Amino acid sequence: MKRPKNALDLSQIKPSPEILFDPNSMDLARNYNEKYIHWDKLQYCDCGHYGRESLWYLMKIMRLNTCKRVNIGDLSISYNLLDRFQKPLHQIDMALSTGLLPINGFDDKRKMMLSISSMMEESIASSQMEGAATTTKVAKRMLRDKIDPKNRSERMILDNYRAMEFIRSNLDRDLSPEFIRELHGIVTHDTLEDPGYEGNFRKDNSITVRDILTGETYHEPVSYELIDPMIDGLCRFVNDESDYIHPIIKGILLHFIVAYIHPFMDGNGRVSRSLFYWYTMREGYSVMEYLSISKAIKEHKGGYEEAYQLCETDGNDVTYFIDYNIRMVMLSIEIFTNYLREKIDERRHVRDLTDAGDITQRQTDILASLMNSDGPQSVYELASKSGVSPQTIRNDVNLLIGKGYVKESSKEGHKHMYFYAGKGKK
Repeated sequence: MKRPKNALDLSQIKPSPEILFDPNSMDLARNYNEKYIHWDKLQYCDCGHYGRESLWYLMKIMRLNTCKRVNIGDLSISYNLLDRFQKPLHQIDMALSTGLLPINGFDDKRKMMLSISSMMEESIASSQMEGAATTTKVAKRMLRDKIDPKNRSERMILDNYRAMEFIRSNLDRDLSPEFIRELHGIVTHDTLEDPGYEGNFRKDNSITVRDILTGETYHEPVSYELIDPMIDGLCRFVNDESDYIHPIIKGILLHFIVAYIHPFMDGNGRVSRSLFYWYTMREGYSVMEYLSISKAIKEHKGGYEEAYQLCETDGNDVTYFIDYNIRMVMLSIEIFTNYLREKIDERRHVRDLTDAGDITQRQTDILASLMNSDGPQSVYELASKSGVSPQTIRNDVNLLIGKGYVKESSKEGHKHMYFYAGKGKK
């Protein structure tokens, strides 16, 4: 991806004085600021009578007048709470902290399965973003069946899954350097060239964030001498509740600052995304455990990298990163909500089939088991749950295949595997 050009600082611009009194320019600046257009993209916009530099000057003056600032050691970041953020933040509040998602329609066992499935999705996607080369199907089978990882990619996914379990069980803790290092040790266990790096901050400046193909430097992490004081400052900022910051916004700031500091030799992205989950769940957004935000980010990864670079090339204005991450949280909620509604619809459909006498109760249980499973199942797995012989289940499955309710998946070894196919033949 092409790095955006550095935005001009106010000191580099000599604006036309008249622009400050021009209503058309004021309207353009307000409109572009609500969209939060970067200097590099402003070249493709109508900049009015006074030109791009003068309009950018006006936009920056407006932004500086309304921005909030956070200082962490030598790092000073700013951000604006745009009017268009208010609606999605309210929707996130309603969905994640007040129990309005249809998750309440499921029993505790199914909720636990949904949580495990989402943690799997998050672990796999977050690891794949950092180079883990394996399919989601293989990774889920490894996690579900507790198979020992065969390579570094599978180990990364298992470590990420264990990190998700760790943060979920440590929501009562304050943020501390020890907590961050402990999380990193879990995220990177047995995946680093030097095991001594696990759970320890950098001791040199030998890393940079570069484009793999072009070699272009995207980010120079802070000097290792600054890591300890900056992490201490970050922990004070996160734990301090004297000045209210919306938890989603503060979680995104935590995510950005950890990635900016880059305190570890590897695993910084996974740690920063995990900390976003930890903080928002700690602040009452318990339903966050059912979302896979990294999966949404992975599908829009170019936007993730661009958001970082827009911030860095505009004086560490983190509004771009906040904008992107709010959209990814909203997308994750939408995906999960649609999934839940589909499952509720499936359960209702199976109940109707039983009431109509189209299938037996045992066949209903088979469909329910397949619907609630993270992956396809064999007749032997289904038989062990039903307490009848595999041949009896095989007969049931064949009948359900004939009706279009079940389909055969690819074999796993010598076993035929089956999954729920939908509402059957029309």
